Amino acid sequence: MKVVLPGGTGQVGALLDRALTAAGHEVTVLTRRPRRPREIGWDGATPGAWAAAVDGSDVVINLAGRSVSCRYTAENLRAMRDSRLDSTRVVGAAIAAAARPPRVWLQMSTATIYAHRFDAAHDEATGVLGGAEAGVPDYWAYSVDIAKDWERAQAAADTPATRKVALRSAMVMSPDRGGVFDVLLRLARLGLGGPVAGGAQFVSWIHDGDFVRAVEFLIARDDVEGPVNLASPGPLPHRDFMRALRAARGVPVGLPATRWMAELGAFALRTDTELLLKSRRVVPGRLRAAGFDFAHPEWEGAAVDLVRRAAARRTERRAGPRGAQAAARPRR
Repeated sequence: MKVVLPGGTGQVGALLDRALTAAGHEVTVLTRRPRRPREIGWDGATPGAWAAAVDGSDVVINLAGRSVSCRYTAENLRAMRDSRLDSTRVVGAAIAAAARPPRVWLQMSTATIYAHRFDAAHDEATGVLGGAEAGVPDYWAYSVDIAKDWERAQAAADTPATRKVALRSAMVMSPDRGGVFDVLLRLARLGLGGPVAGGAQFVSWIHDGDFVRAVEFLIARDDVEGPVNLASPGPLPHRDFMRALRAARGVPVGLPATRWMAELGAFALRTDTELLLKSRRVVPGRLRAAGFDFAHPEWEGAAVDLVRRAAARRTERRAGPRGAQAAARPRR
């Protein structure tokens, strides 16, 4: 297949790029700073020569949008919103203008669209969209509004020949450096991986291997369109999530953190506590109904796999190219 990945240089984009390229597909990445032959420059907001890559492609997977790992200032929230809506609209326009439009357009969305909730889980049919919950900071509603408008922008695109799927993704857990799992593992390793603010809030997640397989599944299934939750069927409270991560890493204790301690830590890391404190209890209703089989449905097993792979990558980095070759050389 010919696959176009707008915004494909982030963690999730790099993950899909590697997997789809390894599977033999022709992947073109749209990025603001092209560096490789398979990358094409674009600004994520206006039409340009990049649209030629969309015309004649089989699949477009739009991942573009400013990272949510930042302080939720008015300026950053505006950038998060504009980067998502502008890129979605311009990708939709390119598909609408294509002589040979792609057969499917997968558009990144987010599980944050659902309400802060502790009781019942959110699936696509019965889940409650957020924005009016009591007892949470008012600005959390802005993240939900961005997510809703993000999906509306895709739905509004006039692309009758192209199937559209909105990927309501939970946190993608990957051993790649700089991702959310890398940060959580570092905290656990330092003894700081205890529950935050009591730890009752639910964590929704998906193993990187299942994320890639789910994307491939949705590309192949011509009968699935609209919002789809990309999340494991096993969301769990934060306290249990971190306990399983510590067990996988072999760390017996994790210091707990109060809400104000979380605020200080988020400030130091230049991020926001919504990412830690919002209860995201999301399950993959439509994926499971369509027959998708998760390789890592439960966090305990997924954490063991991710910790093992993270350790292997650290060993490779420390060894360097020569050390890795020597380690791979058969002994006589």
